[in-house]
Amino acid sequence: MGAECKCNCEQDKSLDALFAQNKGNPNGLIVVMAAIQESQGYLPKDYLVKTAEELGVPLSDVYGVATFYAAFSLRPRGRHSVNLCLGTACYVKGAPEVQAMLEKEMGIKAGNTTEDRRFSLDLVRCLGACGIAPVLTVNGEVYPRMSSDKVSEIIAKYE
Repeated sequence: MGAECKCNCEQDKSLDALFAQNKGNPNGLIVVMAAIQESQGYLPKDYLVKTAEELGVPLSDVYGVATFYAAFSLRPRGRHSVNLCLGTACYVKGAPEVQAMLEKEMGIKAGNTTEDRRFSLDLVRCLGACGIAPVLTVNGEVYPRMSSDKVSEIIAKYE
């Protein structure tokens, strides 16, 4: 590879230590990637290149892990993770209307992050809470029986 890292990896001393600890060790891949995700909020390309070089892993393998695990994101994520369930019960009980209001309120479509990186909005297939449908979660906090008229109030709590 030999490409010089253009990231600010060196500015994060804990990442430097983790790279040094795992130098040439492909088994440290997920640990290193999780630390980068935690530090940066996502997996920037330059950090993935540095990871491949430091651990001695092909870049294609690093990308393979990054795209396989849902916990990793190749795009910047918001500080607040908003998930709306679109499972059958939630869908039937009004989730599409809640989705429309969330997108309007945040100014983004589902699957994206606001420009200020405050929110990421994702649609999920089931949160396992059909009895309180439709369900919205923000940073893991559950909001049951959602309706479009509750969206503004909930979003305001996280601004």
